[in-house]
Amino acid sequence: MTEPFDFNEDDILFEDNHLLVVTKVQNIACCPDESGDDNLLDSLKAYVKQKYGKAGNVYLGLVHRLDRPTGGVMVFAKTSKAAARLSLQMREGDFEKRYLAVLIGTPDPEEGRLENWLKKNAVNNMVYLCPQGTDGARFASLDYRVLQAESGLSLCDIKLHTGRSHQIRVQTAGISHPVYGDMRYGGERAKKGKLALWAYSLAFTHPVTKERMRFVAEPPADEAPWSLFDTRSALRPV
Repeated sequence: MTEPFDFNEDDILFEDNHLLVVTKVQNIACCPDESGDDNLLDSLKAYVKQKYGKAGNVYLGLVHRLDRPTGGVMVFAKTSKAAARLSLQMREGDFEKRYLAVLIGTPDPEEGRLENWLKKNAVNNMVYLCPQGTDGARFASLDYRVLQAESGLSLCDIKLHTGRSHQIRVQTAGISHPVYGDMRYGGERAKKGKLALWAYSLAFTHPVTKERMRFVAEPPADEAPWSLFDTRSALRPV
């Protein structure tokens, strides 16, 4: 991204002494990377520093990631204790991430589980399907369900069981139904446009109060291809 990124406080979904839950916009890095572009983590640190008049460095723990072109709900930890407890939840499977994706075509069956072994090539930042037992391969699992179908596209609800790099994009392309706009993994079949992948729901247990919490954020409903679907109906309790 070339233009400066200005964090919008309207994107804050929840904040207390332990957590900061926000909606990440698309095409902004969630943390510093080799590009040197503005990123969400540094912008949030600046927000906390200014709001609370903090001197020196601000601690904000990156608990999980979203790819640069993916938008949606993210949680950051304001203390190292909160970060450690949320990370433990992720390892123990108590951290639930759900996505909306617009896929090319309609998967058959319209509901199912995808399980694959994935390997990342760090040189080109690409992830590939590979046989079990391949050196460096990691197991990936997700559930998908078609919610609506329109104009050769389908709106799908996806629940991740693992959090592998580029997982949804690689696994859906592997069944010949790539994410809309994903030219990297879907080629020309994916259609040119903004990647239609959105982390719409995040659920976890508060690291201090132990309250079960769930946050949702609707994708940009006025943008193609989201505008073809009733995305708001997907933001239901699960």
